[in-house]
Amino acid sequence: MPDITLDEIEQTTKAALERHGALPWIADEVARAVRKAEAVGNKICGLYYLESYCQQLQTGRVDGKAEPVVTRPKPGAVHVDAKLGFAQPAFSRGLDKAIAAAHECGVASFAVGHAHTCTSLGYFTEQLARKGMIVLGMTNASPIVAPPGGKTRVLGTNPIAFSVPDGDGGIAMQFDQSTTTVALGKITMAKAAGERIPEGWAVDADGNPTTDPAAALGGSLVSMGGYKGWGFGLMAELLAAGMTGGVVSRDVKPLKAPEGPPHDLGQYYLLMDPGTSPEFFDRLAQVAEGVALDEGARMPGQGKVETDPVTLEDAVWAQTRALAGIN
Repeated sequence: MPDITLDEIEQTTKAALERHGALPWIADEVARAVRKAEAVGNKICGLYYLESYCQQLQTGRVDGKAEPVVTRPKPGAVHVDAKLGFAQPAFSRGLDKAIAAAHECGVASFAVGHAHTCTSLGYFTEQLARKGMIVLGMTNASPIVAPPGGKTRVLGTNPIAFSVPDGDGGIAMQFDQSTTTVALGKITMAKAAGERIPEGWAVDADGNPTTDPAAALGGSLVSMGGYKGWGFGLMAELLAAGMTGGVVSRDVKPLKAPEGPPHDLGQYYLLMDPGTSPEFFDRLAQVAEGVALDEGARMPGQGKVETDPVTLEDAVWAQTRALAGIN
């Protein structure tokens, strides 16, 4: 298996996106997100998605030339209409205005609507935290989760991400997780590998627990913590769709299908300026100190090191080069 530098991953990804119809500045933004995912071992959100991006650029499910429109309807609210383009460039266009609004008001609502899937939500909350903001983010996805006691898919995996600055341009803590027991990609990868899944991850089409990934994909995923996780999934659904103008999960078509209507998803971020509380960073230090009392314990997101170069599967890198038109 080849070892490929992050620079080469980013450059090849950008070339592939441009070759399939994305403008250079838009390809730049998406390629940086792919680079970050591969650097931290988030395979599901890295090159694994590139073929889908390229196919959907060609079929029109995502507009690679869309020009995001940024508005500020209220002092503490910034809205970006992605115009059915990628989430990454839309977020980038609204980033500085959202931070300015949070500084001015103490908190700010940052809504990105009518966008393609953002894949890794933590990629976005981390950017805001590195600029000094405490941020809670959420999005929704195609329906794969039934309510507790039910069997009809109503919600997506509906991830939630939370990032906290350390006061020095770094990250004190961060988590990025689906509101289901496990991300959908873990089940699709288990199916591809011919492996069983643990009981408690999913139910079959009749609502019965299953360890068969194929039956799970024909049924629904289970909310983390049962009804408690279901509540968080509903919260993400209402904010991600309601505050951005994006569609509800039930109307989201399969995200990686080459053809079909645009994703039209929303990503919602609540920004909080820690400068509104002189005690914030002192309390953060106290909490972190308590977490570190036990050997091996750490704040979420700490100890994560980027890898460069990255070891890739032969087939993945060959496909990436082919998408970029490299022999």
